[in-house]
Amino acid sequence: MIEFLITLAKNIFSVFLNILPILVVVTSFQLFVIKQPFPDLAATISGMIFVLVGLFLFIQGLEIGLFPLGEKMAFQFSAKGNIWWLLIFGFTIGFSTTIAEPALIAVSKKAGEIAAEANAIKHTSKSIANYALGLRITVAFSVGLAISIGVFRIVKGWPIQWFIIIGYIGVAIITAFAPEEIVGIAYDSGGVTTSTITVPLVAALGVGLASCIRGRNPIVDGFGLIAFASLTPIFFVMLYGFIIY
Repeated sequence: MIEFLITLAKNIFSVFLNILPILVVVTSFQLFVIKQPFPDLAATISGMIFVLVGLFLFIQGLEIGLFPLGEKMAFQFSAKGNIWWLLIFGFTIGFSTTIAEPALIAVSKKAGEIAAEANAIKHTSKSIANYALGLRITVAFSVGLAISIGVFRIVKGWPIQWFIIIGYIGVAIITAFAPEEIVGIAYDSGGVTTSTITVPLVAALGVGLASCIRGRNPIVDGFGLIAFASLTPIFFVMLYGFIIY
């Protein structure tokens, strides 16, 4: 019991050290640059405590549940020897985790509201909701496709750099022709997709898959799926922009 409490305290302190730079920056600017007291100190302190506890529980959940689950499922699918099931699994994992990303939901909703204010779409709740939903589905589909391509690359042992180079060349070309209203949203979509839900499962999938395929190195071949998941939404959201605008 004592050993458990010591380990618990160490883990909580480790999370505290991770958020300490944020606390220092916010406090310093509030007191020495803005030179004003915190508007609601009690709410600020309680919020920081919630953040600390939430991050601690989230990290523990990753280590106990999501990382082992992703690696185990990758091993089980590879043991079946059917690449199509692996590709389908990669797509569904990418799609389902991305469509549920809180950051993507927030960004797509805000993008719909701004598009309506700019008269790019009708200023109705239904139009805004359809715009946001279309954006989420587009991003989720692109991430699912990216994970499938990444899984296929791991199976074949192909180097990742050529995929990334060709992908960003394609992004640069389509950027020159895409509607300017969608370019910023497209580039931001590549970032918000790789957030709290997607990254743990996708990273565990790649490492687990590379670990159980003979001749693959988890360090060399296992990582890189997140790079695909960040790249493809930029391209596909710009295509979505051609349809909307």
